[in-house]
Amino acid sequence: MDDLRTTLATFSPDDRKEFLRFLQRQRRKEKGRKDAQLCELLWHKQEYSTAELLAKLYPPAEPNATAYYALRKRLLRQVTDFLLLKQRDQDLTAASTVRGQLSLAQYLFDAGIPRLAWATLRKAEKLASQNEQYELLNTVYNLQIEHAHGEHAEPLEEIIRRRNRNKPAAEEEERAAIAYSLMRARLRQARTQGRSGGVVAFDQIMHDILREYDLQDAFGRRPSLLYRLLSIARSAMLVRRDFASFEPFVRRCYHLMEKRHGFQPAHREYQLGLLYMIAHAQYRNRRFPESVESLQQLRGLIESGPRSHYNEFYPRYIFLLAANLAFLRRNAESIQLVEELLRTHALTPRDQLTARLGLGFHYFAEGQYQRTAHTLLTIGRSDHWCEETMGVEWLLNKNLGELLTQLEMGNPDVATHRLRAVERLVRDRFGPDGGAYRYVLSYLALVRDILDDPAVASRPAFAARVAEMPRFLPLEREDLQALSFYAWLRARMMGRPYYDVLMELTAAQPPALPVSA
Repeated sequence: MDDLRTTLATFSPDDRKEFLRFLQRQRRKEKGRKDAQLCELLWHKQEYSTAELLAKLYPPAEPNATAYYALRKRLLRQVTDFLLLKQRDQDLTAASTVRGQLSLAQYLFDAGIPRLAWATLRKAEKLASQNEQYELLNTVYNLQIEHAHGEHAEPLEEIIRRRNRNKPAAEEEERAAIAYSLMRARLRQARTQGRSGGVVAFDQIMHDILREYDLQDAFGRRPSLLYRLLSIARSAMLVRRDFASFEPFVRRCYHLMEKRHGFQPAHREYQLGLLYMIAHAQYRNRRFPESVESLQQLRGLIESGPRSHYNEFYPRYIFLLAANLAFLRRNAESIQLVEELLRTHALTPRDQLTARLGLGFHYFAEGQYQRTAHTLLTIGRSDHWCEETMGVEWLLNKNLGELLTQLEMGNPDVATHRLRAVERLVRDRFGPDGGAYRYVLSYLALVRDILDDPAVASRPAFAARVAEMPRFLPLEREDLQALSFYAWLRARMMGRPYYDVLMELTAAQPPALPVSA
């Protein structure tokens, strides 16, 4: 894979125009033309080979490979410089400002202007302290100590005292970062194993890591640590599907933090993350109007914050809003939202996968099976890559979606091939009986019968088999993805539109929240 082409592909249309202007400013006219020419070729929909790029960039008689690789190296350096400048301009957080002041102070010390350097360091210290940037504050103190011998310096003993007072909080941040990374690694492993990953073991790992890094009581004081704690708790919830318990827990934590300490502008990223957790848990608990309300609050914060927060949270906002609207009988709006996002935004690989699978579901709900098949085909990644990136359950949902789409399109041979592939996946990962995913094998057996004889779905014996199908949770508590596949079976049995049956099942028995909520 061409890493330079992959990086350039993330640029939005406006970014591309801006980068081409940047290239012209950075180089002499002739070199700028060659840089821009290579850039345009790498942006082309067709992925050219090295030989083809050489032929297009240089005269036929002299395909200069040495000059080509020097050009690529120069263009990559320019991309790096452009992105660094863009990130600095877009990141308006306190952390970014403090880093800039630290760089300026170091430059001023090196240039022999200590008075101004110390004034800059004092500004950096004040801003870092106000915004709880403890690790950066530690860096400020270290730089002050390094230059404490000058005439403009503050007393060394006073600097050391402030540094020692800050050090425990900085170390706590470091421990929290380590614990969070460890939990993410364990979660990734659990997701590749699916529901058979062992929830009890996962909870024990979480408890042990928090105790090892002395973090049990540290999260009630700062939004950054609260966000990390709830991220860990949410990881366990995603494995165990305990959405009903998690929603009141995260809402209570959010409102307590908001009431007792408030969210400063520097905490905006954590506030956005917590609001998204609330909206997502409400969605999975089938509280769609409440989830939409939380998302509107989320969007207000996104639009008033820096561009970096917009880039991170806006796609997630659209995915969740579209999912909610689909279950509020506004699926056509869901399609418009996701289509526009794919058309106008440069998405990360994970967001691309999420967008295309979600859009496929929305098309399927409308009975637009050709569009569903095309959308799933545009994912353009191997099953192995998808599983490594998104987890085994995402891959199962994708493959089951492809299977049902081909069946609805009247392609029984293709559908049978996909069915066998899903069976192999489940048996290879979880054993001959499917383990925790044995209900998938039961589901596939029913789909196979429909492939063999479409009329079988309307017979009483088929309905009895559906009623006996093993499920991971009772139907009223099952997650919406599994319920969507079950709704397809019900629709076949009843001879009714799939979307109508799904809406009825979703509204029939929303899971009750605990009394403590």
